[in-house]
Amino acid sequence: MIKAIAIDDEPIALKIVADHASKIPFLELSESFTNAFQALDHLKTNKVDLIFLDINMPDISGIDFLKALTNPPLVIFSTAYSEYALESYDLNAVDYLLKPFEFGRFLKAVNKAREKLGEKADEAIFIKSGYEYHRIQFNELLYLKADGNYIQFVTKEKKLLSRMTMKEASELVEKSGFLKVHRSYCINPHFISKIEKHQVLINDEPFPINSEGFEALQETIKK
Repeated sequence: MIKAIAIDDEPIALKIVADHASKIPFLELSESFTNAFQALDHLKTNKVDLIFLDINMPDISGIDFLKALTNPPLVIFSTAYSEYALESYDLNAVDYLLKPFEFGRFLKAVNKAREKLGEKADEAIFIKSGYEYHRIQFNELLYLKADGNYIQFVTKEKKLLSRMTMKEASELVEKSGFLKVHRSYCINPHFISKIEKHQVLINDEPFPINSEGFEALQETIKK
């Protein structure tokens, strides 16, 4: 579980962070602050893994706030001004959210923090399909398939269509052992029934496989 706090002088912005955070099962937003100095006092006596930190605040900027911390937690910056992006990365920020940001972008930033913290991959992911977010268990997900500007997330029971690239989709599942075997396919190796030179079978359904995918599968088998 990642324990986080949020610091922003705008209550509406804090509410958006809280709403997004409530949808992520491995993230606990323990406190929210409109006053950066109150947050500083909190950090002195409480363990925090991650800070959602606004850059533009009246008394102290988020960048100066971070510089003032001796042993800072991981930080995800947020601001309405893109010119701060380069400086935020110079401070080893996990990510930089440009307001207004949607849940999908927020989740991607939190996943980056989870990787840096060495958190065990969650057993599920949230996928936006249409106007809804669907929770998909990794142990039910068979494969991902590129479909134009969308990705199909295929389980034993259903198919969900989400607007994203294959690169974005494969990054969501690669920490749970999924393999990209073709430019259009990313598979769950637990459901492989047979591997051939130019194709792999998932529950006896054939999928094309390129040379890189074949090598990755061979390495997986050896483990």
